[in-house]
Amino acid sequence: MSHGGLTIGQASQQTGLSTKAIRIYERKGLLPKADRTSSGYRLFQGNDVDVLRFIRQARSIGLRLDEIKNVLDLQRSGQRPCETVIAMLDAHLAEIERTLSDLTSLRSTLAKACSQARASRERGEGGVICEIIEAQDGSIEMGKPTFSLR
Repeated sequence: MSHGGLTIGQASQQTGLSTKAIRIYERKGLLPKADRTSSGYRLFQGNDVDVLRFIRQARSIGLRLDEIKNVLDLQRSGQRPCETVIAMLDAHLAEIERTLSDLTSLRSTLAKACSQARASRERGEGGVICEIIEAQDGSIEMGKPTFSLR
């Protein structure tokens, strides 16, 4: 189909993105509205494919769609988004560091609780179900993990 652009299937093949993702990116304003053929097929231009490749790369390093849209909007308005991207990546790195710290703390807490429960069970002191669950009086020194599920 050569009507002066690529169909969504062709754009998908060239970028490795699903057609569903491309439709979402267009709907969320990351891509300009695609031209349409008389039969309603979207037609993407070469610069659209470049934007789709950029979106794919940005997603692969953890940027959210709203962040990517912000970067694209800055670039389209003639500004250089490099400082914005660096700030976003710094924020993502800080979040990863917090998560790693939280997971390390949780791992330590769980390992300690398991060790104490095993030792208690081996001494024949275990509760009906399990001391880890039954210890509501704080007799197991578990500490309070800072990790929380979202």
